[in-house]
Amino acid sequence: MKQEKLTKFEIKNLKWIILFICIIGFIAILENVCEQEIINVDIMGYNLVSKFLISDFATPIAKVITNFGGVIFIVISTIILFVGIKNKKIGTAIILNLFIITFLNLILKNIIQRPRPTQFRLIDESGYSFPSGHSMISMAFYGFLVYLIYQYIKNKKLKIALIIVLSILPILIGISRIYLGVHYTTDVVGGFLISISYLIIYTRIFKKIVINEM
Repeated sequence: MKQEKLTKFEIKNLKWIILFICIIGFIAILENVCEQEIINVDIMGYNLVSKFLISDFATPIAKVITNFGGVIFIVISTIILFVGIKNKKIGTAIILNLFIITFLNLILKNIIQRPRPTQFRLIDESGYSFPSGHSMISMAFYGFLVYLIYQYIKNKKLKIALIIVLSILPILIGISRIYLGVHYTTDVVGGFLISISYLIIYTRIFKKIVINEM
């Protein structure tokens, strides 16, 4: 009986458990980053990517994938979504989501001021390294779209297909940033963790303000 109650509690509060784990993980990474350490995970992450992925064939693909997390693509996508979605409250929520996560990323980068890796860059990139803007913003942007698709799209096959694609895309973008040598592994993981934490809160507010009013 106690086990059953505990399971129900865990299911009901799963998102808050995930939020807590993500924040603890982010703080643990941040502690090492603030001590200006190149963590073993950073070395292992790049070694794995370079050993199994880097090639003349994969480099152009990585450059294309990374653009899906870039400013131009995401801003254009946001404008298209705002114009195309009939419910302007949802469209506004997409714009607001992008604005908040971008602003949060800029604040964190300028506070922490971690230099980018320089040894194996395949593209030019300026600015600070932690947390990865591409990883952080793409996780929040595509993650929120996944949430909206889950809530509003009725066609099950279309819903599943879109959720799978949009869930994988931020991960591929994060890997591309390591592949291209413009971010450490912890930049990418830290960006994901803070975005997942943020999304849990943002979707909770969205549900209360928008969905409950519909």
